[in-house]
Amino acid sequence: MNDNATAYTAQHQAILTQHAQSLRRRRGLLALLMVLLVLAVGLDLMTGPAGLSWQEILTGLRGQGDARLNVIMWQVRVPTAILAVLVGAALSLAGAEMQTILGNPLASPFTLGVSSAAAFGAALAIILGVTLPFVPLSMAVPINAFIMAFGAVMLIQLFAASQRGPAALVLFGIALVFGFNALVAIVQFLAPADSLQQLVFWTMGSLNRANVSAITALFLTLAIVVPFAFRAANALTLLSLGQERAQSLGIHIERLRFGCLLRASLLAAVAVSFTGTIGFIGLVGPHIAKMLLGEDHHYFLPGALLSGALLMSLASIASKTLLPGILLPIGIVASLIGLPCFIILLLLRKVD
Repeated sequence: MNDNATAYTAQHQAILTQHAQSLRRRRGLLALLMVLLVLAVGLDLMTGPAGLSWQEILTGLRGQGDARLNVIMWQVRVPTAILAVLVGAALSLAGAEMQTILGNPLASPFTLGVSSAAAFGAALAIILGVTLPFVPLSMAVPINAFIMAFGAVMLIQLFAASQRGPAALVLFGIALVFGFNALVAIVQFLAPADSLQQLVFWTMGSLNRANVSAITALFLTLAIVVPFAFRAANALTLLSLGQERAQSLGIHIERLRFGCLLRASLLAAVAVSFTGTIGFIGLVGPHIAKMLLGEDHHYFLPGALLSGALLMSLASIASKTLLPGILLPIGIVASLIGLPCFIILLLLRKVD
């Protein structure tokens, strides 16, 4: 009896030790992602047509440089770098919640039609001048994009309410992609050459529209959504173990799905309305976080935030350095970075 008790205590102690080591490893990885993100933002501030040193960046951030340096830092580099971080974090968190709640590793705002709907809204404003009454002309494109993106997610919510299952919901999202792409193609066919060029540039994604309004809107959206996402971490972790097990432990799946899709819709709609279509960040960011941190959403969700922000910062750097003297659209660069990352992740990790 004593031997059995001793063996049980030793086994219990070994499990606790292993758990403590796992927690330390995950916290260390989150800290590493944070450090890499800070370095990436610093490099993002340094790169551009006017190359800046670390010393000049620190001087500019303190507002102690000359007028030229202050203009470059506070009107160009800082807004662009901050918007890249916020957009990457928003799209990646939206993708993480979508993948868990739909049980599909391919779910993301891009693959479920949210980005395509935003592109259709932008096309209506750019080509046909259609927008809501009393909306300023300068805000017509982002507001139209937000309305259509939010409308697409509401369609997904209505379909989810029919309780046809996650697989049917993903297929419905793919149908929305094709449907909105067809509508955008019709508008493009009718567009004059100058307006068509504006629309094509918008659909490529860009951080050039970084300003106080975009940063404030995205920051407030993240500040509102992130606490609710982290609060649902326990339920999402149980759901990742299986829907039947989660239900047996008292998780209300439909209520959880509604909340996740609503949060993801807000994040994706606000992000794409100011930057245009950006793919792969909402897909690759969560996969990197899951590979590093596992299924525990107390670590997976912060990891998705950080990995998405890191990828967008790297994409921002690459957009300025791949072709010297030319600023490539961020959406193209994000796809160029995200695609090989996604293929490598598929090779390293078994995805059902």
